[in-house]
Amino acid sequence: MVPANQAHVTLRVIDVVHRPPPHETGYRDSELKWAMSRSSALVVVSAVTMAGERTRSGRIAMTIVIVGGGHAAGQAAASLRQEKYEGEILVIGEEPHIPYQRPPLSKQYLSGEYGLDRVHLRPARFYESKDIRVRSGVRVESIDPDRRRVACSDGAEIGYDKLLLATGARPRRLAAPGGDLPGIHYLRTIADVDAIREDFQPGRRIVIVGGGYIGLEVAAIATKAGLLVTVLEMEDRILKRVTTPTMSAFYEDIHTGQGVEIRTEMRAESFAGSDRLSGVVCAGGEVLPADLAVVGIGIQPNVELAEAAGLECNNGIVVDEFTRTDDPNIFAAGDCTNHPNPVFGRRLRLESVPNAMEQSRVCAANLAGNPKTYANVPWFWSDQYDLKLQMVGFSTEAERQVERGDPTTRRFAVFYFDGDILTAADAVNSAREFMVARQLVGKRVDSGKLADPGVDLRAVLQAAT
Repeated sequence: MVPANQAHVTLRVIDVVHRPPPHETGYRDSELKWAMSRSSALVVVSAVTMAGERTRSGRIAMTIVIVGGGHAAGQAAASLRQEKYEGEILVIGEEPHIPYQRPPLSKQYLSGEYGLDRVHLRPARFYESKDIRVRSGVRVESIDPDRRRVACSDGAEIGYDKLLLATGARPRRLAAPGGDLPGIHYLRTIADVDAIREDFQPGRRIVIVGGGYIGLEVAAIATKAGLLVTVLEMEDRILKRVTTPTMSAFYEDIHTGQGVEIRTEMRAESFAGSDRLSGVVCAGGEVLPADLAVVGIGIQPNVELAEAAGLECNNGIVVDEFTRTDDPNIFAAGDCTNHPNPVFGRRLRLESVPNAMEQSRVCAANLAGNPKTYANVPWFWSDQYDLKLQMVGFSTEAERQVERGDPTTRRFAVFYFDGDILTAADAVNSAREFMVARQLVGKRVDSGKLADPGVDLRAVLQAAT
């Protein structure tokens, strides 16, 4: 029964927790709450929004639920507070961690240079200080858009006013016989890398299936750790899907110079072994001995939750320039989204941290009532050995290219053009060239001056139209 002195309040069930007692549910003391015994469930109710309670600024309070545990989720929560949003924020992540960064997983965390604390996007005390609740190790299993509720794997049913899907992506699985043998790894989560690290022992033979950025970053770490590394790439060159022959050749030379064996136009057909992986069987029957394998053949967006809720999905969750889905109460950000990009005049689904971060900031601004559109130029980066590669735009679509600097010095940049319009750039250990390129993409640029190291980049930038 509702207490008599609170009977005028309209209630809304915002959570159901199966085991913890009331003082461990994580709700603020200022919330109206009590327990009603229904079998083993504790039902937590709140009067925050439905009763029209107002925040300190006088705004009507809301509950925003964020689904995800990566860059997009963590940044959105932080940006909501930066945008002066004062309502409830609840982040629900399937993994048993607070929101964390994925790029270090294939680099510093894999090598052991970083501990877990340096992988976290922000420390736990940040969320506590900003009154952001994080529920880790809980999977959102379904969304009820009409009732504005999500159902969770622990039995909780949580109400929301606005919902942000930051569900990210997962590795594409290689459908091959023997693919479930111990010793075969994919790399996307902290648990994935922990398992790989256990197998990283000097002298062991590792076969990396896929010559993209993830595969090559793992190859660099494995070589430095003393493993014998072979990279299999089904295309005729590594990095073919993401960059030009110039960059492919440069990185192949770098890796082979470090002792990595690169086998192009080679497909992994199956995995050999009884109790554990012993080899990778290639097309044609050749068997490459392997103590472990890492498969890096791309990722696919996690859209199943959105699809089941009836949201439009097409190579990602379809959102507009404000990061809204076709349900006005549901937004999405990060690797899982398909969004319009006015710079390139088409829709994109990007797999990059900068996209996840910036899109989440835009999403947070809109959720907080500060309208903003997402119109960033895509950029990416990769760390291999002592080389930092920074990329902007899409180099594979260019008509021509010019180089600035000398690749033999391991410090140079390649600029890509469509006519006189700069469309992309790859910069190796050349941060200044990269920063200028980000400002030049989409503009008419004198390619001759851009290629001349004797011409000040500031002059090139000022002359661009």
